[in-house]
Amino acid sequence: MKYSVLDLAPVPEGSDAREALANAAALAQHAEASGYTRYWLAEHHNMPGIASAATAVVIGHVAAATRTIRVGAGGIMLPNHAPLVVAEQFGTLATLFPGRIDLGLGRAPGTDQATARALRRYMAGADTFPDDVVELLGFLGDNPDSPVRAYPGTGTHVPVWILGSSTFGAQLAAYLGLPYAFASHFAPDFLHQAVATYRAQFRPSAWLDQPYVMMGMGCFAADTDAEATFLRSSMQLAFANLRSGRPGKLPRPVADVDRLIPPSVRAGVDHALSCSVTGGRAALRDGFARLTAPVKPDEVMLASQIHDPEARAESYRIAAEVLAGM
Repeated sequence: MKYSVLDLAPVPEGSDAREALANAAALAQHAEASGYTRYWLAEHHNMPGIASAATAVVIGHVAAATRTIRVGAGGIMLPNHAPLVVAEQFGTLATLFPGRIDLGLGRAPGTDQATARALRRYMAGADTFPDDVVELLGFLGDNPDSPVRAYPGTGTHVPVWILGSSTFGAQLAAYLGLPYAFASHFAPDFLHQAVATYRAQFRPSAWLDQPYVMMGMGCFAADTDAEATFLRSSMQLAFANLRSGRPGKLPRPVADVDRLIPPSVRAGVDHALSCSVTGGRAALRDGFARLTAPVKPDEVMLASQIHDPEARAESYRIAAEVLAGM
């Protein structure tokens, strides 16, 4: 089973976007040295704690700082963009970094409705998502008879993934014969149903001859269970703030997280983040085995929103050590 990194280029409290982007490049180098397969960045807007809004630009920044690890989007929120523009952006990246670029596509806008309007694309665009994906695949493939072509882009065959948190994306990925990544690290409810649907309905294609499933998973690792639990509190607080309509920078970890999150909010946060592993090496080994056994993913993608960059890098190092030994 392969293992990879999902990064939002978090902006910790007490820091800024410049440092967050420098930390992203450093973490990618660390992940490359630790044996991770790919390093993906996610598109979010109007969130002061996330520095990866211009996702294609940050992918270029990270790819330039690394040599072998695959770098990509997990993902680009296609309703926000014209497929031709995405094809040109990722065709350019694939030209600069051949054989290393991935393009994951999501159907949500990755933001609130007011910001979606500011992006000049509208929620109704989600209804055209399947058509937009097909159009984008055409721009990245060999389509010499098309009156409109992506330069760079055409003929690059950038690997395209469908991202999802429901059966909709699973059905589309299966129908098009594309790899499928499920966002269980923050939306675990339909994981088993979506993966079963994808595998049952998969049709081989020019891009993929058999189903390929990636499973998102939170991961907070340290030398001790107590330290890992402490580090995880930043993510719990950030998620609680987001659900309360107060998105901000990634909070510092606290020892008394129960006191800071109201019980009504805490229940939702715990459920949303339930597909995660936290602890030292033994706890991680048990957690990885427990969560992956029913799904049998081809790959897991770990999301570790940790305030201290050095602790975050160490978390990924420990996780890689455990996964490599399983």
